[in-house]
Amino acid sequence: MLTRRNILRGLGVAMATPWLESGVFGATGVERLAAPPLRLACLFMPNGVRPEHWTPEGDAESYEITPHLKPLEGLRGDFMLLENLWNKNTVGRNGHWPKVPAWLSGGFVERTTGGDLDSGGTTLDQLLAQRIGHQTPLPSFELGCDAPRTGIDTAGGGFPRALGSFLSWADPKTPVPKEIVPQLAFDRLFRNKRSPVVSSVNPQSPELLDSLQRDDTSVLDVVLEQARSLRAKGSKGDQARLDEYFESVRSVERRLEASMKPQKRWINEGKFPLDRPIAGIPTSHLEHVRLMLDIMVLAFWTDSTRVATFMMGDAQSSHDYSFLPGVKGNFHGLSHHRDLPDTRAQYEAIINWHTEQLAYLLTKMKGLKEGDGSLLDHSMVLFGSSLKCGNRHIEENLPLLLAGRGNGTLRPGRRVRFEKKTPFCNLHLALMERMGVKEESFGDSTGVAQGLA
Repeated sequence: MLTRRNILRGLGVAMATPWLESGVFGATGVERLAAPPLRLACLFMPNGVRPEHWTPEGDAESYEITPHLKPLEGLRGDFMLLENLWNKNTVGRNGHWPKVPAWLSGGFVERTTGGDLDSGGTTLDQLLAQRIGHQTPLPSFELGCDAPRTGIDTAGGGFPRALGSFLSWADPKTPVPKEIVPQLAFDRLFRNKRSPVVSSVNPQSPELLDSLQRDDTSVLDVVLEQARSLRAKGSKGDQARLDEYFESVRSVERRLEASMKPQKRWINEGKFPLDRPIAGIPTSHLEHVRLMLDIMVLAFWTDSTRVATFMMGDAQSSHDYSFLPGVKGNFHGLSHHRDLPDTRAQYEAIINWHTEQLAYLLTKMKGLKEGDGSLLDHSMVLFGSSLKCGNRHIEENLPLLLAGRGNGTLRPGRRVRFEKKTPFCNLHLALMERMGVKEESFGDSTGVAQGLA
């Protein structure tokens, strides 16, 4: 039998280690698993895609790699394209805000004044957290990049902007805060798992600033002696795996420290002043996203959680992507390209950048050996958007892909085409079943999605 989780403790640090083959350090009182568990990650990209650059020609295993999928070409055997899924309850309403909570719930989002939010349902990840979350230190793990917005979008149908700021909902009235500060997300794994998520409420709150000023000693330094003892008791395979894991933790710590420092920039006659970065948020958006992805991988690798979500941007993400070659503007603004060639090309570049980050995540997960396969083999990674076309707000045939092998329950490397207007919630039911949770229905489902295995 193999230890599910080895724990190294010291001075407020509780550091979990990867799944080990030799079962060393097993006297921790935790249950034992005979094989790696299954994980589910849901990654949300706002503002849709350019349909012609997403949907390929060809069928089954013989389909072309389109421009949006080009960054994933080397991984085509590790994911499947999912087509003709949609959320019918989002049709004919606001272009963005109510579509976000419906992405993982299928619910009908009510138009309210903001003080009485109603997302229409509990999201997939939170239902799983309620049913199987007791099996891990963190029932679920919610990550993002943007702080929640407030107020009513009067120009966009009168919906509260908060609806598009949260991907996860514990129930129709309760959004689940996401962590947007990498250091605090890291702390939730290793230092203070039960602390509230403060950065999604106010990134400049006193609680956040106080947390960032706490002891920054490396978690490895705190538990160094125990780590050495654990390594000495393991097999050669375990020792190599632990060395790789400890280096990953150390690498994230080093990058967290470096990302907080202002970057050196060329100052030209005072026209390019360098403002002091917001506390805790990396100055580089690329580094911000990749730190969050790395932390999510650590959460899965240590079995600290088996359910995670990552919002790469809120409903109308206006993040400025001028750091990309040829791009001058923000994501949402450029998504309404009106088929102007130059604007459309910039929009396409931003979407391609997002699929590059997905490729980064999948490559990292694929490279981590675990049991009879890799971390990716023992995971399901759902990626997509709540819009097919960002320019015209098309809801049908959402751009979606599902990566990983789901512990042998998924057969990637294919284009899977469901009947037109198949409820997205049919897929949610299929993912739930694979995670060990069987429901008769979910959202607007009409049955369990077939053809994935």
